[in-house]
Amino acid sequence: MTGKAGRRPAVPRRERGATTVADRVVAKIAAQVAREALSRFTEPTGHVPPGHRTPHVTAVVRGAPERNAPEKAGGPAGGRPALGQARMRIAMELGYPSDIGAQCAAVRREVTERVAAWAGVEVSDLVVTVARLHSAHSRRTERERVR
Repeated sequence: MTGKAGRRPAVPRRERGATTVADRVVAKIAAQVAREALSRFTEPTGHVPPGHRTPHVTAVVRGAPERNAPEKAGGPAGGRPALGQARMRIAMELGYPSDIGAQCAAVRREVTERVAAWAGVEVSDLVVTVARLHSAHSRRTERERVR
């Protein structure tokens, strides 16, 4: 079936349906990737209490705009067009003393790359914040000043 008889009629994207990715799916992927990135830094994690290790992620995903031009190869998901754009905020609790900048950079880099690869969503804005630092001195029960 080649030629005009074998072709399907061109139906605009908004009329035939489109794949969407939910905000919470992108947030779960980003949280998992952030946990994996932070697990590579072993020395400061002993100071963070077990219940405080999960990064908290907030994600907002906008659908991809309608494109009339042909798609560019080599997009965020291995040559496929992006399914949307995500804006994310990741709040983490880290051990102190540690290399805070390296940990934040690793989270930013890996989340941006792997969310694009796994979900097909381009990360347009990513804010990585350190919500709290935990040190061995902060576990003391008496309320004296730490110097």
